[in-house]
Amino acid sequence: MLKERLQIMVDRDQRRGLDAEAKRLGISVGALVREAIDARLGGQGRTRRRDAVAEMERVAGGKSLSPQELDQILDEERSLPPGRGV
Repeated sequence: MLKERLQIMVDRDQRRGLDAEAKRLGISVGALVREAIDARLGGQGRTRRRDAVAEMERVAGGKSLSPQELDQILDEERSLPPGRGV
């Protein structure tokens, strides 16, 4: 399960490139960045993410959300006043 948050700054061209590649692959920018980190550092990140997705689907009764649906939910949560989210 993903537990650590990392915030990075990128320039406009990097962001456009990340957005385009994520869209081409049908994944979120976060997933793309995690794949790049795994490619650089190695490790079992992909297996852990696959296990995390399987666990989330199990908890959600087999329903999985697209990256776009997850982004929409997060955007809606961020727009709520503090203490009003899930």
